[in-house]
Amino acid sequence: MADPRFNIMIVGQAGRLQYEAVLFAASLRHHAPDFNGRLFVATPRPGKKWEKDPSIRNKPVLDALEALGAQILPFQSEAFGQVYPYGNKIEALRALPEGEPFVFFDTDTLITGPIDQVPFDFSKPSASLRREGTWPKPTLYGPDMTGIWCALYDRFGLDFESSLDHGQPDNHWRRYLYFNAGYFYGECPRIFGRRFLDYAMSIRDDMPKAIIGQSLDPWLDQIALPLVIHSLGGGRDVLPEGYLDGVISCHYRNFPLLYARESDKVVEALETVARPNKIKKVLKLYEPMKRMIYQGRGAKVRAMFDRDNLPRKEQAIRNRIKSAGFWMR
Repeated sequence: MADPRFNIMIVGQAGRLQYEAVLFAASLRHHAPDFNGRLFVATPRPGKKWEKDPSIRNKPVLDALEALGAQILPFQSEAFGQVYPYGNKIEALRALPEGEPFVFFDTDTLITGPIDQVPFDFSKPSASLRREGTWPKPTLYGPDMTGIWCALYDRFGLDFESSLDHGQPDNHWRRYLYFNAGYFYGECPRIFGRRFLDYAMSIRDDMPKAIIGQSLDPWLDQIALPLVIHSLGGGRDVLPEGYLDGVISCHYRNFPLLYARESDKVVEALETVARPNKIKKVLKLYEPMKRMIYQGRGAKVRAMFDRDNLPRKEQAIRNRIKSAGFWMR
């Protein structure tokens, strides 16, 4: 690339996400000190799509984000809002600078290495492959996976066959282009965002017959995302393995899961960036962070699991933590 600079966007709002935003920003500044792009914390404006004001009004949080070099980026919720907050990541894209490459991360992510050294090719968008086969769930009498995904590609005039991984068997979920929407990136956020919004709203408001009966909540963003990426010339495996969801970033989802299953390096990265007093005094305002990071509950959860022999399903990890009374969100 002639210019390696790019912007990063996360979504922050009142409640849990504002504290995760501070932790994300602190991890970015600590582990990627040479990152020369901008960090945007996209915040939904109050409006008819929200019962309560979703914007960040907590002064210690705002002061911490400013000190960490983050820019608050207000946007208007017109399609989703409170009924589908996962839509924030879709609608916020249109507020980013046009024509500037971007990487979106879910706010519950840590940067654990120099993200400026990731070899992105922004002309070939992609997204996280750290996922399970969560959608679709074909029924006994309905279309199979091929029928469901083919109907979606047909809806938007996309070539279905070229999206397939022919190394996987027919009707195995890995055969089909499917991502976790925990991160994704592209060349222009306005183009990406417009298409993402158009596809998501089309699926939601005029469901193809083949997917009637399938759940769209919370999966709508992950249903539309592969279609967007495929339509823009991207796909799976366009980013070398091991960078994101690897040595450079960790989508921890929540703190009990982080302490249960992530590596010692990730735990060390978390506790290092959470240690400075100016960060600690903000994060301790949020009860799960106070208990898990600063009062030792995370260490107790960690002692319950062998990272080399974890339960195969995430739900089993969650259930064990809940049974011990240590689950927090």
